[in-house]
Amino acid sequence: MISLPKASSALCYLFATALSNPVASPFQTLNTRASSQPIAPSEDPWYTAPTGFETTTPGTILRIREAPGNATSLVANCSAVYNILFRSTDANYEPTFGVTTLFVPSKDISSPGNSSSSASLLSLQIAYNSADVDASPSYSLYTGLTQPALGAPATSTDVGFALSNGWHVSIVDFEGPHASFGLGPQAGHAVLDAVRAVLSSSVFPSADASSTTVAMWGYSGGSIATEFAAEFQEQYAPELDFAGIAIGGIVTNVTNVIHNINGGPFAGLLPGVLLGVTSQDAEARAYLVSKLKEEGPTNKSYFLEDLHLNVNGAFAAYPNVSVFDFFDDGESDVFAPILQNIFNRNSYMGAHGVPRIPVFAYKAIGDEFTDIEQTDALFSWYCSVGARIWFQRNEVGGHVDEIVNGRERALEWLKTVFDGSYVAGGCLTENVRVNTSSLGY
Repeated sequence: MISLPKASSALCYLFATALSNPVASPFQTLNTRASSQPIAPSEDPWYTAPTGFETTTPGTILRIREAPGNATSLVANCSAVYNILFRSTDANYEPTFGVTTLFVPSKDISSPGNSSSSASLLSLQIAYNSADVDASPSYSLYTGLTQPALGAPATSTDVGFALSNGWHVSIVDFEGPHASFGLGPQAGHAVLDAVRAVLSSSVFPSADASSTTVAMWGYSGGSIATEFAAEFQEQYAPELDFAGIAIGGIVTNVTNVIHNINGGPFAGLLPGVLLGVTSQDAEARAYLVSKLKEEGPTNKSYFLEDLHLNVNGAFAAYPNVSVFDFFDDGESDVFAPILQNIFNRNSYMGAHGVPRIPVFAYKAIGDEFTDIEQTDALFSWYCSVGARIWFQRNEVGGHVDEIVNGRERALEWLKTVFDGSYVAGGCLTENVRVNTSSLGY
């Protein structure tokens, strides 16, 4: 059983520790003898931080290895794959570690036809949406990366496209070692520190980091990590220069998700949300578990099964179930002050900063997860204080349809970011009608 940390009272965390570039790490030794088969993070000792890591700067590389198994065969246009374990900061603003998986393109960055004239890095945040650490992308990529999800294309298709353009791709285990699904600061810190680690690693092109074009992309659960990274960037990682971020299916706040999808086909996400947001607060987790029913069809054992499920397993385990039915006092237990305080600190976009990075955002007006009006209000606020956001509101489809309907628009926009042709202006919100999806959700 994972030991949960106590909530920190050090909310006035001094970000000065993060203001400098990661220094040369005594831990950074490339292990070129990767195991023949991947081992689950809960069982692999590589997924631990070395003694003394807490004193290092966020983004410092603690371990690096060639990814085990057949990682290079999982996607097209890939010459090498590395796992990088790095120092980061959790949702309590305490030292933790994170892992990212770096895919290296086969195509040289100077090759004719490459859309980038310098080194390029895409930080891709996958919506892995699970309270099980073994669902982390660095491990689950061996199966899930090549599998379609909810009928949408496999992530390997997008990674292969990026690599074909000469972009390096970093896929971050942004929920961290406690599988903290839904904790925005945890995810945002992890994404930024993963970029720091990649840029300072011996396996990334040795060109000056200032000449490297860096962008981020995330949809749904991946939008949480990407958007929070953009919120924190100015204060937590001001030395990083991002050319742009693409975010889709924007999840403006988690409590809205709970109300909107509860009892429906996507209700399987909700046990994981509640387990994820309590993963770094032992008192809150104890409260949550104490309120679960001991008997009946929606009981404690059934709820806690989610600790060992990936997102597809969770969808299959809890279809059309009301998460409130698991609790002695129903909805009031889920939104009790001890949990609402966590939501308030960690799960609302816009509470930690204003993105100073050019943004391309896309969302279906009929999104079932979070109301489009909340996204409108968030971007209106951002734009009033100087953000640069191009927001496309799709009149077609819902949350899952927009994975497909928005995918090509996001990739085409990213191409302009990496080739330097995109010029960010102020803010533009427009309604579009794009229907390339046949999912029927």
